[in-house]
Amino acid sequence: MQITFLGTSSGVPTRSRNVSSVALRLPQRAEVWLFDCGEGTQHQIMRSDLKISQINRIFVTHMHGDHVFGLMGLLATCGLAGSPHRIDIYGPPKLEEYLRACGRYSQTHLSYPLHVHTVQPGMVYEDEEFTVSCDRLEHRVPAFGYRIAEKDRPGRFDVEKAKALNIPPGRVYGQLKRGETVTLNDGRVIRGVDLCGDTEAGRKLAYCTDTIFCDGAVALAQGADVLIHEATFSHIDAELAFQRLHSTSTMAAQTALAAQVKLLVMTHFSPRYAPGNDIQLQHLLEEARAIFPNTEMAHDFLTYEIPRRRQPEGEKQAAKV
Repeated sequence: MQITFLGTSSGVPTRSRNVSSVALRLPQRAEVWLFDCGEGTQHQIMRSDLKISQINRIFVTHMHGDHVFGLMGLLATCGLAGSPHRIDIYGPPKLEEYLRACGRYSQTHLSYPLHVHTVQPGMVYEDEEFTVSCDRLEHRVPAFGYRIAEKDRPGRFDVEKAKALNIPPGRVYGQLKRGETVTLNDGRVIRGVDLCGDTEAGRKLAYCTDTIFCDGAVALAQGADVLIHEATFSHIDAELAFQRLHSTSTMAAQTALAAQVKLLVMTHFSPRYAPGNDIQLQHLLEEARAIFPNTEMAHDFLTYEIPRRRQPEGEKQAAKV
């Protein structure tokens, strides 16, 4: 699970920051999942190591232009960059209506199936490896944050130990590798967890923008390896944040602290904190770290690989009971 920030500015692009978009690369599946698609996102992808042809899912938080103005252009390009079999888009009400209008008035005809899913709080996608759920955020228009959770994987199966126990190879090995309990023909009961190494805990990512501090964001981020959270304003400009229903750096940090995440990465910064101004982005980072020390500040093309981690021994023992 590799995160690449394609745009980290709020509202409008700047010389060094494009507007909102984050890519999640799943190299084992040759897939890229996109979160928001501000104007110019496809140009940012072309400047990165990502492949447009691998994009097959796009998750949209809300309908403000700095999160969707790049969507139709990207979809049109996708048809010319590898003819994807299908792209699924998830987002708030009116998203499908917006895309249909864009296609109709621009005479754009896509060469592949496009499926638009209107989301509600709860599970929005699941396959054998991942789940994606969403919850409402607090913004001026309907907005949703997303939680991507990788399912736990059994540890490495110890073939030699299985042979020493005279367990016959074949279908039984597959069951034991999946951590199942199997009764052999001779009556012995074998637990797969006893023949596998430490469980690989699934990685978890939360993406919350745009929003003021809210319970929905805390719930989505609970125990996440990485929380990507907007920090449009400095704490000094908290009144502006309340007026516009955006977060300050300290609100992002409070969300991370309440949810007990491992890493907070702030994004969606107001252009007002440009170099040379009285308040600069470094001040926002210092504000956040005073509350949640393990905080980083995103910049365009920042890439972060979410590390795998073994399930703690206590959790593994509990799973055996």
